Amino acid sequence: MKKGFVFFWALLFYRMVFADVQIKYNGGSNYSLIERTDLRRYDNGKYTGLVSREVRSFIAETENDDGSVLYDGNFFVDEATKRNMVSVNDGLNEAIPSEFKILKDGSLIMITDNGYPSFRSFPTYTDKKISSGDKWQAKATRAVDPLNKGIVTKMPIYVEYCYQSDSTVEGEEVFVLTAQWATRYGAKFYLDFGGDSDLLEAQGSHKATIYVSKKTGQALVIRDVVDEYFVYSDGNKIAFKGSIALFTKFPPAVDREKLLPSLQRVASLNGTVAGSGMDDGYGTVAGSGMDDGYGTGAGSGMDDGYGTDMGSGMDDGYGTVTDTGIDGSYGTGVSEGQSSGSDRHNSLEEKIPAADLAALTLPDNNSDVLPPVTVEETSAGIKLSLRLQFKSDSAELLNDEKSRLDAIADCMKASGAAMFLVEGHTASTGNEKGEMELSKDRAHAIAFELSKRGIDSGCFVVKGSGSHKPVAENSTKAGMAKNRRVEITILE
Repeated sequence: MKKGFVFFWALLFYRMVFADVQIKYNGGSNYSLIERTDLRRYDNGKYTGLVSREVRSFIAETENDDGSVLYDGNFFVDEATKRNMVSVNDGLNEAIPSEFKILKDGSLIMITDNGYPSFRSFPTYTDKKISSGDKWQAKATRAVDPLNKGIVTKMPIYVEYCYQSDSTVEGEEVFVLTAQWATRYGAKFYLDFGGDSDLLEAQGSHKATIYVSKKTGQALVIRDVVDEYFVYSDGNKIAFKGSIALFTKFPPAVDREKLLPSLQRVASLNGTVAGSGMDDGYGTVAGSGMDDGYGTGAGSGMDDGYGTDMGSGMDDGYGTVTDTGIDGSYGTGVSEGQSSGSDRHNSLEEKIPAADLAALTLPDNNSDVLPPVTVEETSAGIKLSLRLQFKSDSAELLNDEKSRLDAIADCMKASGAAMFLVEGHTASTGNEKGEMELSKDRAHAIAFELSKRGIDSGCFVVKGSGSHKPVAENSTKAGMAKNRRVEITILE
């Protein structure tokens, strides 16, 4: 009787401590999702080796919409595991774009679906208050490509969750949940007609432990024990046993105080920009002045197309013009006056306070000003927009432009960031496939050049967006010129 009495009070105390909690997804800052797979593979019952792969991503919150959180993600297969699957040329990570919403209960709605994340609406939370030992069920989806064929098959899964206890992970308070479900795919259960038509059947079991942040509702760590098999149309039965681990990581804070001088140097590359010049279609500006890359402008005359100024005087780099008379055959004049252009090289110190990046913004889209480098803050991090010169319809960077990348590399090194997204863009010319390839190739070229300047190639995520993300209208040459750019985002 005494033992029963003690047990009763111990149980009551336990339930009081862990009673009446509700798990909600509250969103959070940008994060990186890592999926690490370590599975033993068996072909028709025979062990054939260990399958190891690591998929990483950087996911940025882009918008709040009707109580949901909209995320833009770039997934990539880590090079250390990719080398075992495909040839690798430059060591750069190829981005796989993804866009999705996460609702308050943790359920996920895909918008742009290229197979990642592989677990969707997992974990999902009950809308009821729960105590330790309470269980609930929810539907989720798993995207699989067991043979790495590049064809993703989506399988519904029905998960039973149980709230176990509370704990901490790296100093953060978490709920500890367990989850289990069975793999059931095939004609008897469900078929994804957009998936791998050779996959006939899949069965197996999963048992997972999940550590959920009390603050954000994000699953910080998931460890899934796997035992399942897949049957294909050629009669082969491929089985996998082992574990899949998912980790949510947060990027290191960017040292903005250290970064600011580098950003100022990058912004000073704009010089006094060629007022109302037009882009020739390949990234060169045929405007009304020459930018020397360090803040000096070559007056307000006409550019002869080769970078020389045929105008009315020479800017001395501090805003004064030494000659404003009629330009002769060698650019001499007869009088002295004041430059009408602003000098970024001098004005940046005044324009940008030490703790303020707001002044480093893109020019008005209605303006024809085309600075070669602009800086702005975005939800994903600090973004540098580059308008560099390539050979026509090529990803080969002109030699004169490579020196500009030295300052950009210094800026990236000063950021202290772990990852950089390099995204290429083109104007719309009607050749969507060609635009996508060119934008991707140019992003690769810039990332490769920066890696040659001392930045680890594994820190780059490279992406081509073609003409899908214009910053100006494509109806004018000036607008098309603005759309031809390569963007580097210091992910934070």
